[in-house]
Amino acid sequence: MKCTVCSKRFTTSSYLVVHSRIHSGEKPYSYDECEKRFSCQLDLRQHMNIHRDKYKCTECGKCCQSSKDLADHGRTHTREKPFECSVCSKRFSMSHDLIRHNRLHSGEKPYKCYVCDKAFSRLHSLYRHMRVHTGEKPYKCSLCDKAFSDSSDFSRHKRTHNN
Repeated sequence: MKCTVCSKRFTTSSYLVVHSRIHSGEKPYSYDECEKRFSCQLDLRQHMNIHRDKYKCTECGKCCQSSKDLADHGRTHTREKPFECSVCSKRFSMSHDLIRHNRLHSGEKPYKCYVCDKAFSRLHSLYRHMRVHTGEKPYKCSLCDKAFSDSSDFSRHKRTHNN
């Protein structure tokens, strides 16, 4: 099965359906306790672990979504950095940080906008960029009702109320 938007391939139609929600922005699963929304049930179930204290750090009390996330978080207390860049020797506490860092050296930008073909090295950057096309402005000021698509623009705006 192949995504008609980005041509990514999937082994089952259910994986394709979940993937297609990235392009549509659809998040049909929500958690009533915090009103957060998710594109797939697995993400919702993992998020619920935070509220249920299932994977709670004994050092600081932070709740994580999974045992892996708890182990990763634990390295923030021990300052252990077992993942090393083979190019510049910079070390990381989490493997995904090393993977993301390696893209700086390689120039790889695997996340492509299906509307304008702009490419990004981070998935979060693609999500933020998509707001240009969708017009979504999720950051709303409670003081003046202005809305922003970018969190840094919103933070800058909030400071104008303190002057």
